[in-house]
Amino acid sequence: MAKLRKHTSSTPFVRVAPSGVHGLGAFATCALPAFALLGLYEGRRYSQHEIASRAWDDQLTYLFTLSNHETIDGAKGGNGTRHLNHACDPNCEAVEEYDDAGRLLLKFQTIVPVDAGDELFIDYCLTADDGSPPTDYPCRCGSSNCRGTMLAPVEAT
Repeated sequence: MAKLRKHTSSTPFVRVAPSGVHGLGAFATCALPAFALLGLYEGRRYSQHEIASRAWDDQLTYLFTLSNHETIDGAKGGNGTRHLNHACDPNCEAVEEYDDAGRLLLKFQTIVPVDAGDELFIDYCLTADDGSPPTDYPCRCGSSNCRGTMLAPVEAT
């Protein structure tokens, strides 16, 4: 049986430091072009059942749910990418792809050029499974396009 290689990613282009938006943030260590790889989102993986059976309460979490319904907890074995804060006008994005062994990976990349020292942001596009209002997920990004919430934009019907 072939041994599956453990995927680890370094994050040499990411420095974690205090953020003016929220807590700690991820900052570019050098100028980066659009589509530069920042690193893989790593951590303990949970199934849908495991996530549902845990009491997360109001604790700070670094959970990222993938399209295959697995959830990665960046607080458990994660790296600097877990500190990408939310912005309604992000300069980075999360991209899923499968590795050679068929495992779904999550990577972060820039979507525009960024300067050294810039804070790196993604749009969280959260969903409120419990029907709570957008005001329960306030956004502090300060962007001119700010939705006022970290919830996903409401799609026009």
